[in-house]
Amino acid sequence: VQLVESGGGLVQAGGSLTLSCTFTGPTFSLYTMGWFRQFIGKDREFVGAIARSGGTTYYADPVQGRFTITRDNANNMAYLRMNSLKPEDTAIYYCSAGVTATTLQIVSRPTSYETWGQGTQVTVSS
Repeated sequence: VQLVESGGGLVQAGGSLTLSCTFTGPTFSLYTMGWFRQFIGKDREFVGAIARSGGTTYYADPVQGRFTITRDNANNMAYLRMNSLKPEDTAIYYCSAGVTATTLQIVSRPTSYETWGQGTQVTVSS
């Protein structure tokens, strides 16, 4: 399994970006997809996740109501739509895939995911 993120870039505060995660490998629909971000000098932080069917999503409190995760199981894609971006959202964003149970406690842990993308930089200017 391989993951490749795209769609990062520079945006002004209040703007929007959509990150894409391309999944290469068998049976995308078996995987919970997670999104994490990493600030400079910090550990990776949970952003959100989406269950295998796409019917359930989970979000960290700082992004709840601003970010939306979706997936397209027919095309092996996951997305992170980010609205109302703030300078404090500036980070490297990673998508991840894991064959894992889907509770918030589990999907919010980086160790629940076996595969990670290379990350994409998101910079929000004030």
